[in-house]
Amino acid sequence: MTSINDKLVRAALIARLRHRYARDGRPVRIVEELGLEQGTVRIDIAVINGAMQGYEIKSDRDTLRRLPEQMKVYNSVFSQVTVVVGKSHLYDVIHIVPEWWGIVIAKLNSDGTVCLGHIRNPGHNPGQSKVSIAGLLWREEALGILEEENEARGFRSKPRSEICEKLASVLDKKTLQEKVRQILLFSRQDWRSGSLLPSDGD
Repeated sequence: MTSINDKLVRAALIARLRHRYARDGRPVRIVEELGLEQGTVRIDIAVINGAMQGYEIKSDRDTLRRLPEQMKVYNSVFSQVTVVVGKSHLYDVIHIVPEWWGIVIAKLNSDGTVCLGHIRNPGHNPGQSKVSIAGLLWREEALGILEEENEARGFRSKPRSEICEKLASVLDKKTLQEKVRQILLFSRQDWRSGSLLPSDGD
C-alpha cells in the first residue's frame, strides 16, 4: 500500500476543518504555512477563531527530526496544538509531544482517500509567551496597538522585534491574545494564504 504523504493529509485535514467550522456558524480563518517567530518557523495549518490553534503534519514520508525544535515555537504561540501523523510515527510522537497536544492519525484507505482518527484531543497550553504571541503581528499592526494604548512614543521608528517586546510588556496575556486574534481574523487583508469562512448570514 502506498504510504501517505503531506499533500494528501493536508487536503483531508483542511476539508475536515472547513466542514467543522462552517457548521459552527462563527467566523474562522484557516491559514496554511503561518510564519512564526518572524517567519523563522512555519506551522502547516493555523486556525484562528475563538482561539489560536495549530496543526502540524508529519506524514509517513516526513521525519520527526525537526519536531522538538518546532514544538518549542508552537508551544510559545498557540493555545492548542494538534499533530497529525502517519501510522509509522504514532508511537514516537506519543512519547515526544507534551500531554496537552492533540494527536490525530492519518491512514490511507484502499480507495486512496484519507481517514483521520482522533487519538487524543488537545488540551490548554500552559506556557504561551506574550512576546511570541505579539510576534504574529506585522510591524504596523503591532505599532497600531501601541498607538491605541498611548505607548508608541519612542517606538515609531523601532524594528518589529522591539515593538513586539514593548507590546508584550504593556498588555496582559488575555488582552494581547484577544487583540492579536481580532487583527488576524478580521483586520488583516493581504494574507499570503488563508481564507475567512464567514458566519451564517454574512
